[in-house]
This record gives sequence, structure tokens and C-alpha cells, in this order.
Amino acid sequence: MPVLFHEFVDTRARKVALSLLVAGLVSLVFLSILAHHAEPLLRSRVIETLSARFQSRVDLASLDVSVVQGLAVSGKGLKIYGPEDLNIHREGIQPLIEVDEFRFRTGVMSLLRSPIRVGTVHIKGLTLNIPAKESRPQYRGMGPKGGKVRIVVDNFKAEKFLLVINTSRPDKLPLEFDIHNLDMKDVGPERPMRFRATLVNPKPVGDIASEGEFGPLNVGDPRESPVQGDYTFSHADLGTLKGIGGILSSTGKYQGTLGNIVVDGETDTPDFRINIGGRGVPLKTTFHAIVDGTSGDTYLQPVRATIFSTPFTAVGQVVRSVEPKGHHIQLDVDLPQGRIEHLLLLAMRKDPPVMKGAVRLTTKLDLPPGEADVSNRLFLQGKFRITGVHFADESIQSRVDSLSLRSQGKPKLATDDIPDNIRSQMSGNFILQNASLRLPHLLFQVPGTRVALSGTYPLDGDEFEFRGHALLDAKLSQMVGGWKSVFLKPVDPFFHKNGAGADVPIKITGTKSDVHFGLDFGSK
Repeated sequence: MPVLFHEFVDTRARKVALSLLVAGLVSLVFLSILAHHAEPLLRSRVIETLSARFQSRVDLASLDVSVVQGLAVSGKGLKIYGPEDLNIHREGIQPLIEVDEFRFRTGVMSLLRSPIRVGTVHIKGLTLNIPAKESRPQYRGMGPKGGKVRIVVDNFKAEKFLLVINTSRPDKLPLEFDIHNLDMKDVGPERPMRFRATLVNPKPVGDIASEGEFGPLNVGDPRESPVQGDYTFSHADLGTLKGIGGILSSTGKYQGTLGNIVVDGETDTPDFRINIGGRGVPLKTTFHAIVDGTSGDTYLQPVRATIFSTPFTAVGQVVRSVEPKGHHIQLDVDLPQGRIEHLLLLAMRKDPPVMKGAVRLTTKLDLPPGEADVSNRLFLQGKFRITGVHFADESIQSRVDSLSLRSQGKPKLATDDIPDNIRSQMSGNFILQNASLRLPHLLFQVPGTRVALSGTYPLDGDEFEFRGHALLDAKLSQMVGGWKSVFLKPVDPFFHKNGAGADVPIKITGTKSDVHFGLDFGSK
């Protein structure tokens, strides 16, 4: 009995093994047949799906299929063009979409179903090339309704993605967004795709993290495809821009279409500096900007900024330039009420600043692209008014105080007991160019005196010179006491003109560390 039982078991095991062997051989034959037909089948499905989606010609250089462990597909050289009837008659047109390499996995049995469903497609080298608005006609009805979609993809992951928005002007560079990593979900022809991306910002160098929604892609006019999202830009080194420095952080939101993106954001640079100044100051901004995909330009409407507690606004544009390559910034700046010492800390190396006071300023700013430092490229032209001026250097302030008292005919106070509440004011026009400040009409006023000057002050503080006239309320003889007053009375008539007690030519020369005040009789 035990012998018969063992023979039965052995016979049963051999039958099971034989069945498994037969099943394995059948599966192997099936996989061999499937592998033989999978590549042309999938190639056809990929091209049909994309042609139906974009109603265009689709090129695919190669496609490899493996069924050893599920269905593994990889391809190279995928190009998707615009509307088919446009590309038939035009040679050399750029593809709308280019993919260097792609790969995905799915179940073997999915080949027998329609549509084929794919979880994630991994892409390396993706380019979305948006044509200029006038380079192609408008096409309506583009999209999935043009044919049957045969493959459905849930997610895309791209290692390198380049978004190029071409401009309609030959003198403008296209807008290019270099994206390191792109993860897109909820991929579908009739709904927006959720994405998460990391953009590479060339200058200032840094990565911008962004997430939001894109699409659905408008094939007939791709630049009308909607986009919206949030971004974060952290630890951007402004030192990569010649002439300025600091570490910038920025956050914000954007929305619109690829051809017209509206951005609202804010920046924080705790140590912003200009190289000529050398000292970092806290700079914060909030901005509303429009990125025009037609021209590639950005319009700032407006930027609101503060340096310490001094606020100012700017409106204007950032124009992309082909030669020299870069951005040309043009702004109208308005500073309605601030502190002059805050601006001087940014612009000059001297600390503490040479003066304190309330300032009102308007200027046009022009910063063309180029390789030179910002200080040498920056052009400013405007006007200002500073009130309540007090000089940090007590020797200068004491001279101003003495001048005020003497010009009011109070020489005794000027030598014995000078009040400490004398304040002056300045106003005038200015031009900043090539790191040099030119003041063609500078008016300095202190009680009893009006001084009109013109001259140039290099921002490095080396060898400046100002010349002009001081109009004094008092006559020369009234500015001094004792016997000196008697000797000066004969010359009073020579200086008594222009409605003033005395009109005296003066000059201010020297350097930032060695200032000289004097009469300018040579000029007279």
C-alpha cells in the first residue's frame, strides 16, 4: 500500500510538472509573438494618439519594446509639429514639441485593451517651442476631438524641460525657461495639468521652485494656453550681476497665458549693495508685472520698495536685448518722502552718511545691458529736495551755522553762542552717469543765505569741484564785528546786487575726506 501511494504521488507530480512546462512554453511562445508585434503596434498607437491630439505630423526616430518583465517601452527622437496642413507646405519649421528620450512601463495585457493606460512616462530632454504670434494662422477646433486617443498617460516626469516662447520681433530674444525637473499629474487632453517644477535662473544664479496648473494646451494658438501657480526663489546671489551684491529671496503668484503672464510677488534682500557704496542695506519690494510673450518684454506696474524706512515706487519696463545680450531696464522712480541718509548709505562708502534730512526725489532710471559694472552703466536724471539738513561732520555744520548767523547780520552770535537747531535745505536737478553725479543747478539755503552752485561729484569721492554764488541777506560789513566792519563798508556797494545784501562768488573743492570752502574771485 505505501508503495502504490508513492507511485501515485510521483505520477501526479510528473503531470503537474509537465503541465507547468507546457504552460511555460506556451507563455514563452506567446511572449515571443507579442514581442514581435508589440513594437509596431505601440509605435502605431503612439503616433496615432499624438497625431489625433495635435492634428499634426509626428516623427519618431526609434522605439524599443521589452516584455521580459512587463511591458517596458523606450523611444528617442519624438517630434510633434503644428497643424498638419501648415507643415506639409513648409520646410525647416521647428517642431512644437521635441522629446530626446522617453520611457514607460505598463502591463503586457494592456496591449489587448484600448486605450492603453500608462501610469508614468519618464522624459529626458523636453522642449516646448511656442511660435511667434504672427508666424502661423489661428486654428480652431484643435485637440482630442480630431481623432481617437489610443494611449492614456496619468503622469509625466521630465528631467530637463525647455520652454521657448518666440517673439514676433527679430530684434528681440525669445523668452526661455530652463526647467531642471518637471512633474505633471492629471494629464488629460481636456483639463489642466497639475505640475511641480524647478526652474534654473541664470542671473542672479538660483533655483525657482514652482507648482500650479498648465493647460489644456491650445494647439491652434499655443501662446493662449492658460497657466497659473506659485513660486519661491531663495538664496539668489546678486553678486553674479556685476556691480551689485546681496542675497535675494522672492515669493509670488502668476497667472494668465503663455503669451501674457501676470506676476504678483515680493522680494527681500537684507544686504543689498552697490559696489561703489560698499555697505549693504535692507531692500524690500512688492511688484505687479506683466510678461509679454509677443515681445519678450516685462512691464512693471508698479514696483513698491523700501530701503530701511524710506519708500519709493517705480513703473517701467524690462526690455530684452539681442546686442548686447541682456535686459535693458527703464523706470520712472518716485520717492515722495524719505530720508537722505538711507540713500547715501547705499550710494556712498562714508559711514555715517555726510548728512541727514527729509528727501523728496523723482528720477528716470536707465540701465542698459552690458559687461560693465552697474555703477558705470546706470543713468539717472531727475530732481530732488532735501529739508532739515544736518551735516554729520561737525566742522562742516559749524561753518554752515556760522554762515547763517553772519549772513543775518549776527556776527557776535556766530562767534559766541551758535544755536544747535539751525537747519538748511537743498534742491536741484541731477544727472548720474558713468559713476559721476553732475549737479547743474544746486540750490542750498540756510536762514540768511541762498547758495546757487553747479559742479560734479564722483561717487568714489575723489576731487570734486563746485562753483557758484552766495546771496546773503546782510552786507559784507554787517557779517563781521568791530574794526573789520568799518574797513568793509567801502566794498559793500560792489557786492550789493540782485536784491541781496551781498552777492559773493564761492567755490567748494577737495575730496570726500578734505573739503575746502572759499571765495572765487577769479570767477568774478
